[in-house]
Amino acid sequence: MTPAIDVRRLAHIPDATRIARYQRSPELGPQLLFFSGGTALAKLCRELKVYTHNSVHLVTAFDSGGSSAVLREAFGMLSVGDLRQRMMSLADETARGNPAIYRLFSHRLPAEASTEALTNELDSMVGGTHPLVRAVPSAMRRIVRTHLRDFVDRMPDGFDLRRASTGNLMLTGGLLANERDIDAVIFLFSRLVEVRGRVAPIVDADVQLAATLESGERIVGQHRLTGKQLAEIPSPIRDLSLVASFDDPSPVEVRCSDAVADQIRESDLICFPTGSFYTSVIANLLVRGVGLAVTQARCPKVYVPNMGHDPEQLGMSLGDSVERILETVRLDAGEETPADQILDLVLIDSERGRYEQALDLARVKELGVEVLDLTLVRDSGWPLIDAITLARTLLSLT
Repeated sequence: MTPAIDVRRLAHIPDATRIARYQRSPELGPQLLFFSGGTALAKLCRELKVYTHNSVHLVTAFDSGGSSAVLREAFGMLSVGDLRQRMMSLADETARGNPAIYRLFSHRLPAEASTEALTNELDSMVGGTHPLVRAVPSAMRRIVRTHLRDFVDRMPDGFDLRRASTGNLMLTGGLLANERDIDAVIFLFSRLVEVRGRVAPIVDADVQLAATLESGERIVGQHRLTGKQLAEIPSPIRDLSLVASFDDPSPVEVRCSDAVADQIRESDLICFPTGSFYTSVIANLLVRGVGLAVTQARCPKVYVPNMGHDPEQLGMSLGDSVERILETVRLDAGEETPADQILDLVLIDSERGRYEQALDLARVKELGVEVLDLTLVRDSGWPLIDAITLARTLLSLT
C-alpha cells in the first residue's frame, strides 16, 4: 500500500503562477469535480477547458420535462439532455475539434413543423443527405447515421419529434443499441466532439425526483420543482428524495458506481456550484455512496451560492443552504461526520453580488464552514458571477 499524508498549503487567489502553468498544459490540468445539472455552468465550462482537460462533471439524470421527458416516457431511460449539454459546453470549439459534429449535436428539429416534415428531416439525416450530416467527415458520418438509424428503428408510433435534439436522439440510439451502457455511449460521443473533460451521470437509473413541501404537499417530477416550465413552488422544500416513477412514488435507493466514487475520492477540488439548488446539486447527493466518497476525498470542497433568484430556495438563507448540503452528505456518510470533511469554503462576493438569500455568515461559521469573501462579479457581467474569475479562483485552490 502506498503511504499517503494530508498536505496543506497557503493559497493565493488568484494564483497567477499556477494558472499560467495550467494554461500552458491543460491536458495535465487538475481534476476539479462538479455536482451539477442543466445549463448553469455552461460559461464556466467554456473557460475551464482553457486550463484543464481533466474536470469531472457528475450530472443529474432525473430531468422530467421537455424533450427529455418524451424520450424517458418512450424508452424507460435516464435523462440524456443535461449530459449532452455539458458535453457541448466542454467540447473543443476550435478548428482542431470537430465543428460539424458540434453543430449536428446541437441541432433541434423545428417546433412548428408537421409530423411528416419532421419525419422527413430525420430520415434525411439517417440517409446522409441532410446538410448537417453531409458536412461531417465520412468516418464520423457513418457513426452518426448508425446511431440515428438505431433510434429510428426503435422509435414508437406517434413519437413526438417536435423540438427534439439531434444529439439526444443520437445518444438514445447509442444507448438502446449498446445494452443501455451509458458510459460507453458518452465515451464515444465525447471523442466525436473532442470533450475537454469527463462527463457522467451520477447514477444510471430511471428514477424520478420528489419533494415534500413545508405545506405538506408532495410533488413528483424535477420539472415541477424548478419554476421553469411550470409555476414556482408555493412553499419551501422540506425534503427531497428519489422515487420509482410518477405512477409509483415510493422511495427508492440507488447507488453510484465504483468508478463514480473513485472520481470523487481522487478529485483535486470538489465544487457544489451555482444552479438549481435542489434538482441540480442536492439531487446528486441523494445517491448512495456519493456522500461517503466526498468525505473520503482529501481536497478542498467549495460551495458557490446562487446569485439572483432560484425558486427552489424559497425561504432559505445561505446558512440554510449550507446546512442542507451537510445534512444530505451525512445521510450517506454518517450523522456524526465533521463539517470540515464535507465542506471547507463558501465563496461569496458580498460587495457586488446580488444575493436573494440572506447572507447569515455567522451561522455558516457556526456550522463549521469558512467563508471566503472576494471579487466574483465584474463590471462587464454584473450582476452575475464572472466565469473567468470563478474559474481562476477554483484553480488557485487546487
